[in-house]
Amino acid sequence: MGTLQISRTDDGIAATAWGDAASTLIGRLPELVGRNDVSELSDVPQRAEPLLAACRGVRLGVTSDVHAALVKTVLGQVVTTKEASQNLRALVRAHGEVAPGPRTMRAIPSADVLAGLTYEELHRFGIERRRASILIEIARRAKRLHAITTMSRQDAYTRLMAIRGIGKWSSAIVMGAAWGDKDATPVGDYHIPNSVAWALAGRERGTDEEMLELLEPFRPERRRLLIAIKLAGVHAPRYGPKTAVRKHL
Repeated sequence: MGTLQISRTDDGIAATAWGDAASTLIGRLPELVGRNDVSELSDVPQRAEPLLAACRGVRLGVTSDVHAALVKTVLGQVVTTKEASQNLRALVRAHGEVAPGPRTMRAIPSADVLAGLTYEELHRFGIERRRASILIEIARRAKRLHAITTMSRQDAYTRLMAIRGIGKWSSAIVMGAAWGDKDATPVGDYHIPNSVAWALAGRERGTDEEMLELLEPFRPERRRLLIAIKLAGVHAPRYGPKTAVRKHL
């Protein structure tokens, strides 16, 4: 295990690492930090130019940590962002290994740890049976799933979606973070189609099909445009009550 601290300097970036994996993390620094090149994008709609300009310095790194990406993504299924964050914090506090370095931090529980937990134990952290079952399954198949980092894009998606409970939305999130798919586009999300429709067409609501049509000019950088929309705080007008965060004992 290792901890990597990255900071910006006048000349670029500086990094310090701790733990057994320190040298590996330093060696992977360019991959982890990522790039901010948008040279592959050309002739984009005028409405999107301010969005891309606002995130010109944003880098899209590659973690290669499939397990961690899957855990966070599964916890984010069918619940609010706030609830998913609460679930993750509770799980990490109880079962995460203390990370090396000067600050007290804990890592996402390893696959071996998660594979040994039961639904009843996971339910203590507000994780209902469906998500708990998926977490245990991905932990038991961790080595097979980690292998996607060396696969082609299509083969990696196929392997991820062979796991029950990992669909197009989840696989796109994981592929963007862990594999480095700069074109990863989650479909089936409750908010993203509306945000894209509002940002690129001025429409308050949109479907997955309309979202994909609006994002077509941004291939092969659709993920960057989605990140730009999020960072700009652009979202469609919201109506009705907010989804409540469920309470658990």
